[in-house]
Amino acid sequence: MKNILLFGAGKSATSLIDYLLTNAPRQKWHLTVADHDLSLIKSKTGKSYYATPAALDINDQAARLQLIRETDLVISLLPASLHILVARDCLEAKKNLLTASYIDPEVRKLQADIENAGLLFMYEMGLDPGIDHMSAMKLIHSIEKKGGQIFSFKSYCGGLISPDSNDNPWQYKVSWNARNIVLAGSSGATYKEKGKVKELSYEQLFDHTKTIHVPGLGKLAFYPNRDSLTYMEEYKLTELATFMRATLRFPDFCEGWNALIKLGLTEDKHKIATDQLTYIDWATRLVHEQSGSHEENLAQFLGVSTKSKVIRQLKFLGLLSPDVINLGDKTNAEILQFLVEFKLRMEPADKDMIVMMHEIEFERRNMATRMHSYMIVQGEDNIHTAMAKTVGLPLGIMAKLLLQEKITLTGLHIPVMPEIYNPILKELEDYDIRFEESFE
Repeated sequence: MKNILLFGAGKSATSLIDYLLTNAPRQKWHLTVADHDLSLIKSKTGKSYYATPAALDINDQAARLQLIRETDLVISLLPASLHILVARDCLEAKKNLLTASYIDPEVRKLQADIENAGLLFMYEMGLDPGIDHMSAMKLIHSIEKKGGQIFSFKSYCGGLISPDSNDNPWQYKVSWNARNIVLAGSSGATYKEKGKVKELSYEQLFDHTKTIHVPGLGKLAFYPNRDSLTYMEEYKLTELATFMRATLRFPDFCEGWNALIKLGLTEDKHKIATDQLTYIDWATRLVHEQSGSHEENLAQFLGVSTKSKVIRQLKFLGLLSPDVINLGDKTNAEILQFLVEFKLRMEPADKDMIVMMHEIEFERRNMATRMHSYMIVQGEDNIHTAMAKTVGLPLGIMAKLLLQEKITLTGLHIPVMPEIYNPILKELEDYDIRFEESFE
């Protein structure tokens, strides 16, 4: 019997665990789930004969390495900063590693060692990054195979709230790691448009949102995501005039988040004492004192009226509350994360939604064509979310292919090759994760 070790039992692990346990009898494998929260693990694995919960302090190297040595394949859904601990252990124990997170500079330093050890470390194997790479490369390869010349590539993805559960002024609820939500976009963005490299700072990012039309949903806002240019080489589209990867949100969210940035509430470097600090005093620290009320001064600082949507959003988060924060020494981002997790939480019956769209412009036989390929996935409730489904299932299918020895690839990779994306995208359709296409 093969053994699979999963680090992390959080929001994104639900569908992955379900997939691995459903397939366990037929595939003859056993799953060990390691997390610091034993009760959380058990809530995901139930009483399955094919699952073993393992309470673990991830910083305990001896315990971590022992688990890795006893398994055949490692999957990590830990916070991104912790993947390097697992990666180094997998290299030492000579175990393959799968994760949904971005390749970072630290694991990049291990690239030669991974290759020399004959191991496969498959990163960016979730939703975005993950399904975006696979679906995009399938389209790109298909266009090129038919003689098409691509000159513009744009890819959009967002974890949103379903219209049925969209009942707050932010038009957003938390379906994945709240810290990642709070820090999203903090490094700014770089992309290419009409032959020119564009760079946006964090302060500019949400202030430059544009919109696209998604069939069945209407207008969604987008903002460029991280450094798009690093993927031009991976996609073998280095000569393109336009190349951009972007994040989707409902328009109201972007307007409100831009206000939080202007107020300095997403800063994550300096800790402040909160034991005697009220939310309203914290939220208005950068606002100049004037004769008006806190609310009036805040509105004037942001350039909006006191009856505006933005002020309603700030009130909804509790930023105008006279209550004392009382969280100890925290950064602004940590305080904001606390509020976001509570105020924008998904209720049990709430449903989330994943939207992905690729927009590719190409020329074939002197005819210019614009292709749209889009995917919409609806969640079931606040546990069986569309986010967990689209992050977890690609990892589960990849694990199966590896343990069945259908994948012989070695090295540090992201899923841009046909031997990876073809079988995974095909099986994802069995779970209603599929793309629709249109042409102009």
